[in-house]
Amino acid sequence: GLLRAEELGLQVFHGGTALKDGRVVTSGGRVLSVTAVRQDLMEALGEANRGVATIHFQGATFRRDIGHRGLRLLRRPLYVSTAQMFLPASPRCSPMPLTSGPPLLGLQKGSLLLPALLPVSPSHHVLQVAQVCKRHDTIGQDLVALCVNDLLAQGAEPLFFLSHLSCGKLDAEVMETIKEGIAEACRSAGCAFLGEEVTEVAAPCAPGLCDLAGFAVGAVERGQRLPGLQRAREGDALLGLGSPGIHGRGFGVVRRILLTSSLRCSSPAPGSCGDTTLGGLPFLPRRLRGRGCSRRAGPALLPILRSGHVKGFAPTAEGLLGGISRLLAEHVSAVLDALSWKIPEIFGWLYKEGNLSAEEMAQTLPCGIGAVLVVQKELAQHVLQDIQRQQEAWLIGRVVAPCHTAGSHIEVENLAEALQLSSPQQLLDTSTAEIQPQPRKRKVKVAVLVSGAGTALPALIGSAREPGSCAQLVLVISNRPGVPELRSAARAGIPTRVIDHKLYGSRSEFDSTIDRVLEEFSVELICLSGFMRVLSSPFLRKWKGKILNASPSLFPLIKDGNAQQEPLESGFKVTGCTVHFVLEEPGAGAAIRREPLPAGPGDTEAALGERLQEAELRAFPLALQLVASGAAWLGAHGRTCWRR
Repeated sequence: GLLRAEELGLQVFHGGTALKDGRVVTSGGRVLSVTAVRQDLMEALGEANRGVATIHFQGATFRRDIGHRGLRLLRRPLYVSTAQMFLPASPRCSPMPLTSGPPLLGLQKGSLLLPALLPVSPSHHVLQVAQVCKRHDTIGQDLVALCVNDLLAQGAEPLFFLSHLSCGKLDAEVMETIKEGIAEACRSAGCAFLGEEVTEVAAPCAPGLCDLAGFAVGAVERGQRLPGLQRAREGDALLGLGSPGIHGRGFGVVRRILLTSSLRCSSPAPGSCGDTTLGGLPFLPRRLRGRGCSRRAGPALLPILRSGHVKGFAPTAEGLLGGISRLLAEHVSAVLDALSWKIPEIFGWLYKEGNLSAEEMAQTLPCGIGAVLVVQKELAQHVLQDIQRQQEAWLIGRVVAPCHTAGSHIEVENLAEALQLSSPQQLLDTSTAEIQPQPRKRKVKVAVLVSGAGTALPALIGSAREPGSCAQLVLVISNRPGVPELRSAARAGIPTRVIDHKLYGSRSEFDSTIDRVLEEFSVELICLSGFMRVLSSPFLRKWKGKILNASPSLFPLIKDGNAQQEPLESGFKVTGCTVHFVLEEPGAGAAIRREPLPAGPGDTEAALGERLQEAELRAFPLALQLVASGAAWLGAHGRTCWRR
């Protein structure tokens, strides 16, 4: 019934299955997971159950309660407490109402309370960049700004903020620094900071890493919530609030550039940024600057939002296009002119250093705009002047009739030109010993060779899809049919070929066939992900410096034996993973990136093997980006060279 489930438009994830004689058989307890994505929960639940009903095997059982708790929650009416329980109020405001949940605050008739919740965890690039640069004072400020801006987007006044910090080992100094940043941001936003809960988690956690979550509550009079996308009409004006920094998903781009270029937070800042370092530039989370709730303009912006002249307000935490799309209904589109506002120099630097396209810049970065307002054309200049008394703002575009494609469409004119004009005169001081990737006009075409034993392909696919990636995966070749990597590539839209080595009389004939297919797809780089065939010397000589592989060891590279067992038996305290160029005679000089791991007496082969696999998933994509960007290449003497 697997094919029938796929015909119904469902995704079936395999957990405990195996291939036997060309058929899928069970090989574990939790065998399959059937997933449906639909417009609402009820429809998705019904379709998923239909898919389950089409699949049969001996002893099959499945849960019948999945999704029903969600349905009960959706049917539950909103609870409003009328109990008179008050928290201490700040001198500047009286207690306000609370919806949903246990009674905390007294209810005032005619008001609505709106919550905003935002987690920041090690998977959130804001926290990763700040931790790398040891700038914990700004993390809390960025978190408060994101929550408060979501309240401002509703026309609500922020009332109070709560936070929760969890870590493996408590660092009192870091905790206090984060707390001070939150308190300062709350003062700037005009809301109360009710406190911070701190938890030391029992599970192992890497030193210095932590999870941070924020919860803000605001209030707005009934009838005064911003109408949002339903009110934006053709001819309306778009106003942009200036922002010199980066926020939200843009930190993922910053982190990738810092990693793949081997730059450090201590590296000199580009262009005319003075004597500061990269760690001191405004792409780190800052003091509520330019986020609609800027350091001083946040409270002052509320009267403008509540004046009745503003149809919609949206921060650009999801990128310039993401912010504007929140304001547009499907029946309208928008046109912006990037030459109409000032783009800070740092965005021009990221544009060049990250090898980003103008479209990628608009999708992932704010490009100098912290928030966007929709106003009626006749009132645009009046509202603009009111905002400019508090902070930088510009008339950046207009709402237009819809294009012929489905849904709203946003066009940013002259963005590439504006970014070039904002670029610093020089990227970095060439006297530094830091490695830089060289921006490319096009992406390098990459093929991945697999045999079904590797795990790096999904990580390579994800890395190639990141904004600013210098690599494009154009082909996956397997010497065995039916391996999972072929399905992963097909789902990602990557062409696949099966070249079965059993059908060829010699290794050279097999390699020649692979070579012809690589030439057919104009491949420039090759990655080996669990490829279990030894490549011939003529093939290695032709593709010298163009083949990358990951070995589960540091140096010397373990050619024979057990890569997990040898460090334990030898008493090594450090092992790891090495991504290197593939040569006829391997050597330490061909290494591109090493990912060291501590190996202790308590480690088992299985545990160490899992950790080495995780290290490979981190190291391989970064090494590919270094080579594809031109930051690393194989020199004439078989050693890796680095661009300074």
